[in-house]
Amino acid sequence: MITAEKTTITVKTNISAPVEKVWSYWTDPKHIVHWNNASDDWYTPKAENDLRVGGNFNYRMEARDGSDGFDFTGEYDSVVLLKQIKYTLGDGRIVQVNFTTADNYTVVSEVVETELLNPLEIQQQGWQAIIDNFKKYVERSAKTERVHYEIMINANIERVYNSMIGEKEYAEWAGVFNPTSHFKGSWEKGSKILFLGYAQDGSVGGMVSRIREHIPKRFISIEHLGVVENGKEVLCGPEVDIWAGALENYTFIQQEDKTLLLVDTDTTEQFKSFFEDTWPKALQKLKSICETNYTN
Repeated sequence: MITAEKTTITVKTNISAPVEKVWSYWTDPKHIVHWNNASDDWYTPKAENDLRVGGNFNYRMEARDGSDGFDFTGEYDSVVLLKQIKYTLGDGRIVQVNFTTADNYTVVSEVVETELLNPLEIQQQGWQAIIDNFKKYVERSAKTERVHYEIMINANIERVYNSMIGEKEYAEWAGVFNPTSHFKGSWEKGSKILFLGYAQDGSVGGMVSRIREHIPKRFISIEHLGVVENGKEVLCGPEVDIWAGALENYTFIQQEDKTLLLVDTDTTEQFKSFFEDTWPKALQKLKSICETNYTN
């Protein structure tokens, strides 16, 4: 009996980070949920990972528009700390992940047995997109840290969504960060938008940003490009280098007659304590706005 040789694809990336950090970000669920997607219209709301031989993992993957979702599951066959992970997927395919150090970076490569439903080119692109997203997440973490906040609001998605980005309501809930908070621009995907506020001396400061992704009533991703100083847009310089590429993501999830709002935002060490104090207060303010005089 002749057994057909299984087809594999290989994807790889070079990451400017030590292997210890790369390994941790690859295997820790608190990081997995931030990078395990091939495109912005999919995300991983939950990840479980028992990293040991015989242990299992389960990454829940869902379309942001709510149209589809599945559990990405498998069992570990081999775990060599900081060097290699091998596992068998729920459908029987084998995946091997290798971690190799070279100079000042870490090479991550995956060898994946293919499935029969999709063309090889599509599978290659999908796996490569995920590992590229992982690279961006790890390297971004050298400048910023991603923090997470969430709140359950007793109102439907439409009300919460409209209240979060409406000009009047935005000024109210974002006033927690700065009493004069406001925005100029459009929330449409690809559009430039400025988030502004007045300092005590009357000067205008804030962020220069663009709407990286916008799925109405489901997901908004804001990418910061630069800063506003004394009313002028600044797109280069030390402070800009820190914030350029930082993300601020809003996810809206309907749960019966309520809405779960998730906020995932990049911050620097300088602003982390400020965000830890103000974001929960801002979300409470938004909750109050949405729930006041509200009936389903």
